[in-house]
Amino acid sequence: MNNAPSPETLENRITLSTAAPIDTVVQKDILDAVDSLQDHSADLLKRLVRHRSILGNEQPCIEEMASMYEALGLAPHFIPIEEEKLTDHPGFSPPMMSYAGRTNVAAVHRPRNVTGRSLLLQGHLDVVHEGAADLWASPPYDPAIRDGRLYGRGSGDMKAGHAAILTAVAALRRAGMQPAAELQLAAVIEEECTGNGALATMLALPKPEGCIIPEPGPGWDALWVSEVGVVWAWVTVTGRPVHVRQMQRGINAIDAAYVVVEHFRRYEARMNEKGMIHPAFAGEAHPVNVNFGTIEGGEWNSSVPTRAKIGLRVGVMLGRSCRQVQQDIREVVASAGADPRLTGITLDLVFRGFTADACLLPPEQPIARLVQEVHLSLNDEPVRPYCALALTDARFYALYSDTQVTCYGPDGDGAHGIDESVSLASLHRVTRTLALAIANWCGLEPIAKPHR
Repeated sequence: MNNAPSPETLENRITLSTAAPIDTVVQKDILDAVDSLQDHSADLLKRLVRHRSILGNEQPCIEEMASMYEALGLAPHFIPIEEEKLTDHPGFSPPMMSYAGRTNVAAVHRPRNVTGRSLLLQGHLDVVHEGAADLWASPPYDPAIRDGRLYGRGSGDMKAGHAAILTAVAALRRAGMQPAAELQLAAVIEEECTGNGALATMLALPKPEGCIIPEPGPGWDALWVSEVGVVWAWVTVTGRPVHVRQMQRGINAIDAAYVVVEHFRRYEARMNEKGMIHPAFAGEAHPVNVNFGTIEGGEWNSSVPTRAKIGLRVGVMLGRSCRQVQQDIREVVASAGADPRLTGITLDLVFRGFTADACLLPPEQPIARLVQEVHLSLNDEPVRPYCALALTDARFYALYSDTQVTCYGPDGDGAHGIDESVSLASLHRVTRTLALAIANWCGLEPIAKPHR
């Protein structure tokens, strides 16, 4: 059952449209169209989840998205990531691999007459590795619905956001309307490791007046209001190998790696002291996380290992820059190198992947206020704010452009873990909100209703 308020209530509550107020009958037609497309939305999400779009394998999913844009009557175009054109930008991160054969995709709607404000709806299609697939209740790339949730890697983070975007735009068309301003749709890669896909897309498209990125909430419909930054680094520990019978004469690189970890844990504790935390994260007990995400090393069980390489992710608190945190990391590695327990050890440090600053996504911006007002009008309860201990591509617009940007997305669970899922009811709520947010931000102009 749909418990949404009546169109008259909507008219009273939604006050931020940029053109003439949207007729309540039109609003109802749009919402009815979204409701009629619920199964279609789930099907779109299933199609996207079936793609194992991990780093380096994103292009089939990008091409799937291009076909979905075409189904909306929009002409997709592919946006390459040309590293040499990005390296001098402050938002650039050192890449993990070549960009040959790997692109973003976008599509742009242009109205007959511009009466509203331009809007970008963007999301990423790359996903993190599924981990131990045998631990999943169902195969990670075989989408399954259980108890009202759709399970699969990337279902929440953030392929559901794309399903919401596509369905919201399709609903406007089904209601006989289209945006009365430029509407940009974009799907990008490498949100999970550099953000360079979003950076290339931002520089390639005309600057929009607003941007919504439907990243998932952490178990609820969420409006992101702040996010940390991130730095990725690798420390290679080189010891001295010997046969295990002479173990005390060698230097064990894996044992030494644990000492390096100790030094980073002490740094992490300092960064979480009260005086180091920005007021935006005052309610978080442990907002700055140092994660050791990968380790590799050793050659033989009966040999003292020569090398161990640890990959780490270090959070960046508002008020500090990612460059400052890189220097912090250098100093931690230097302090570990001076530890008497590591005498004879060589430590090498490399930065690749995220070099990303933290940012605020102010909820008082008109684009964020509009999302909040529409959400409230449709659900009779406010959307919950989310101070994220993670980051999104929204930072590019918040830090390097005067485009208003907000993140608003559905109830996701298990992101980067096992049995990732998204609530289909929440996805539907977010889609309804996006459809009316587009209508109010961009304004509307009539078109012929498509044949069903």
